[in-house]
Amino acid sequence: MSDYKNYLSPYTWRYGSVAMRQIWSEHHTRLLWRKIWVALAQTQAHFGLVAPEQVVDLQNYADKVDVERALEIEAEIQHDLMAEVKTYAEQCPLGGGIIHLGATSVDVKDNATALQMQAALDLTIAGARDVLRVLVPKLIQFAETPVMAYTHLQPAEPTTLGYRLAQYAQDLLTDWENLMCVRAALKGKGFKGAVGTSASYAELFGLENLAEFEALLSGKLGLPFFPVTTQTYPRKQDYEVLSALAGLGASIYKLAFDLRILQSPPIGELAEPFGRKQIGSSAMPFKRNPIQAEKLDSLARLLAQFPRTAWDNAAHSLLERTLDDSANRRTLLPEAFLIADELLRVACKVMSDLQIDEIAIARNFSVYAPFAATERLLMALGKTGADRQVMHEYLRQHTLTAWEALRVGEANPLVELVAQESEFLQYLSGAAIRGLMDASYYVGNAPQKTRQLAARIQEVVG
Repeated sequence: MSDYKNYLSPYTWRYGSVAMRQIWSEHHTRLLWRKIWVALAQTQAHFGLVAPEQVVDLQNYADKVDVERALEIEAEIQHDLMAEVKTYAEQCPLGGGIIHLGATSVDVKDNATALQMQAALDLTIAGARDVLRVLVPKLIQFAETPVMAYTHLQPAEPTTLGYRLAQYAQDLLTDWENLMCVRAALKGKGFKGAVGTSASYAELFGLENLAEFEALLSGKLGLPFFPVTTQTYPRKQDYEVLSALAGLGASIYKLAFDLRILQSPPIGELAEPFGRKQIGSSAMPFKRNPIQAEKLDSLARLLAQFPRTAWDNAAHSLLERTLDDSANRRTLLPEAFLIADELLRVACKVMSDLQIDEIAIARNFSVYAPFAATERLLMALGKTGADRQVMHEYLRQHTLTAWEALRVGEANPLVELVAQESEFLQYLSGAAIRGLMDASYYVGNAPQKTRQLAARIQEVVG
């Protein structure tokens, strides 16, 4: 039961999935420490240093984590890992005396962290895959649906809704590929002792057995090891992992920010789902605020700052190590993954239930697309031999008239203005001009590119 009289991190209950919280929980962390101690004892038994019955004793109590007892001991000795060693040893009458033999704290902690990051990356990669799988059908469905595109937040030329969504999908595919690469490259410290020289293990097994010793442990843990470390694995690995997560956050941030703009009633083309009983504002009952998109941007903005701390941890790990990264890494790594997890979960739901107002899309298109079609008309006039500069000026004057009509709330008159322009009719018929002013088809190869990306995502992600 949570104690709501004391501060609780929102990541313990509000943000992130249960599965991601469990990976970074104190209980699971200590289970991993014990898993590593068992693997170490098994390997030491292979070299004849530990009796088989001692290993069995450790295995029997490997899942009997007692956090409360460990915290009692830690309050006295001021060392969290040694408190867990003592707690574990109290439970193991035969094997307790050989726990942690030859090891330094970070031999256990860094390998446990690497195992946690393996599992957390697997969840994150699966979450990114889920978002991509939600986007693909929408890319295909709306590949040819014309919408107004905006540059500088001003109406520009037509694009298609599928092509706009393809921009987000392409970024997320890049993130998925980056996360896959980071996952494949992830390594643990291995078992190299206090300054990374493996001196303590050489004393136990002999220098000639060190390679086999680490190879056996790597296999037992399912974790490749860095060939060279100091007391810790290179903290640059944390920076690379957090940078990949922050990159994912940037992609989701843009998607959410664009959605916030497009949900604004003056545009009103897309909207996040809004529940039947959902309240938008305590003061204004009519409000339909984009709270999910705003949450995505809020959390992604925080995630973007985490690689900075990881950079400092890597750069400031002086000589063979300093401890000034330890405290911040207790929250840095779990919270980064929990934020990424929440971003993916919410983005998946928002995109699954994305509200698409095709009436608003058509309305905005009818208002602004004729301006974009003037480029098409100008090129057609030029191909017939008309003076481009002269035609450009006529078009400019008609667009100014059309903008003024829109300003006072009238329909866009631009199509009729140019279709009746005598200077244009010398070169093109009125019907031809009206056809050229239909910007629905002025989307280039956007539909084809959208379908190609959708096919690639299906091929790569499945």
